[in-house]
Amino acid sequence: MNITEQRIKRLLFQFHLSDMDIGNSAILRFAPGEIVLQEGREMEYLLLVVSGKAKVCSASTNGKDLLLCHYISEGIIGDVELMTGSHIASATISAMTEFICIGLSYKKYEKELKGNLLFVNEIGRKLALKLLGSSKKSVITALHTCEERLCAYILFAEQEGLYLETLADTAKSIGASYRQTFRIMNALCGAGVMRKEGRIYRIVDRRELLSRTPDFYLE
Repeated sequence: MNITEQRIKRLLFQFHLSDMDIGNSAILRFAPGEIVLQEGREMEYLLLVVSGKAKVCSASTNGKDLLLCHYISEGIIGDVELMTGSHIASATISAMTEFICIGLSYKKYEKELKGNLLFVNEIGRKLALKLLGSSKKSVITALHTCEERLCAYILFAEQEGLYLETLADTAKSIGASYRQTFRIMNALCGAGVMRKEGRIYRIVDRRELLSRTPDFYLE
């Protein structure tokens, strides 16, 4: 049994789905930068996250301003849509690293999933935790500086010490202007925390980067 198979087995056990016949499920792999879900579009699958990191964003009505941006590396995608009976994606999710999920078709599995009391209870518990966490993050994020948000974002998005995201996308994700993000990244490079290598950045001093990131972001 390889690592992915082991993770899938643990994931099914965690959500009380070990006895479920998932022969018609799909293993979905997304490359860095690839869209997992598009806000406003119909979803085909409930997704169980096996591995990887992804960014969740919700846009304002003008389609330009980000109202929500957070990161996921575990759990379920589509739980809100499952419980509300709406299969329209409430946010856009894009992979930041290779992102692997188990896809359970709503058409094939929705009735069985909702009939699994242990699964539904686990979903309810996690949704409650998400609500509490979201409220806390909304307040605390507003109180932290752009540098702190940038350092936290770098630590989440990095791949083996490399930061591959463009500064334009980074600025949107942390709620800052491009000029401000560019200035802070240059300051991090000047302090020996980061180093620019062509079009990408390398983490040079991880300890210092962590020290500039509020503990809250690392929970």
